[in-house]
Amino acid sequence: MVVTMYPWQQDAWARLQQMRERMPHAILFHGPQGVGKADFLETFAQALLCENVRPDGHACGACASCGWFLQNNHPDYRRVRPEAFEDEPPAEGEEGAESGGKAKSTKAPSKEIKIEQIRSLADFMNISTHRQGLRVVVLYPAEALNMPASNALLKTLEEPPPGTVFLLASNSLDRLLPTILSRCRKFALPMPGHEEALAWLKEQGVQDADSWLREQGGAPLAALQESEAGSREEMDVLLQFLAHPAVDSALRTAEKLSKSALPALVAWQQRWLYDVFSMKLSGRLRYYPRYQKELAALAGRVPTASLNRAIKAAGERRAVADHPLSAKLFVEDMLLEYTSCCA
Repeated sequence: MVVTMYPWQQDAWARLQQMRERMPHAILFHGPQGVGKADFLETFAQALLCENVRPDGHACGACASCGWFLQNNHPDYRRVRPEAFEDEPPAEGEEGAESGGKAKSTKAPSKEIKIEQIRSLADFMNISTHRQGLRVVVLYPAEALNMPASNALLKTLEEPPPGTVFLLASNSLDRLLPTILSRCRKFALPMPGHEEALAWLKEQGVQDADSWLREQGGAPLAALQESEAGSREEMDVLLQFLAHPAVDSALRTAEKLSKSALPALVAWQQRWLYDVFSMKLSGRLRYYPRYQKELAALAGRVPTASLNRAIKAAGERRAVADHPLSAKLFVEDMLLEYTSCCA
């Protein structure tokens, strides 16, 4: 396991060190997806377990504890995340990026954190630590907790075992139980500035870095992952339709996109609608400058009330995109609804 710190996280790291003397039992790190929260948690977890912490708060990387941690077998450390992250880890830097895969089975790995995973922490938390230090539990993304798991975690946070620190990460605080929020110290990990993120992407050798970064809403790790995938094909199929909506092409486009990741499709549409609205109000674009001509045309002809309806519908659709009854019908309905608002 390689622990990574990104340039835009240095200020946050310095702020975090101020909490070390009076460490809360649970810290909830929150911010947009694709900024490196998981790596930040892993870095901090190693530092909390390190036996010879450097003056800047980072782990020494040389003690026995660091050796165990880097080999992914520290006895006082547990990582909790969905089975899907273990089965097919995302690209480096994303939430769920470290290795440690399980053997694949015919059953699709769960995208939820289940109650069994929380209950399995009981034995870990009820025995003495191996190095007379802290024990650390890292959990992400916290919004993946299903309701039974959330309630089980809540009981633990209400009566935290001594010497245990929980480090949680979330992309969306509004998807967590208010009672869990109230029992954690919240710590923001914001999006880096555009120029800082762009410079980092160029250092990674990303071509057309500005477009990739804008299309991912300014999230550098998401931009890197998408650029390495090497294709905008699915996105451009959707955006071409959004630029020229019609009932007949909605059905053809839905057929092409029925096997795509539905949350990604909705996110692309939401960003497109944001750009249309922004173009209408201010003449500026954020996400898709390479579609400036098409966005300007839409902004000029679609009434504001219709655009607001489309934006509201996309927001409601995002809430159910992870669990559709039928992917093809979901995409068809999404495109037809957009057509009724913007054609």
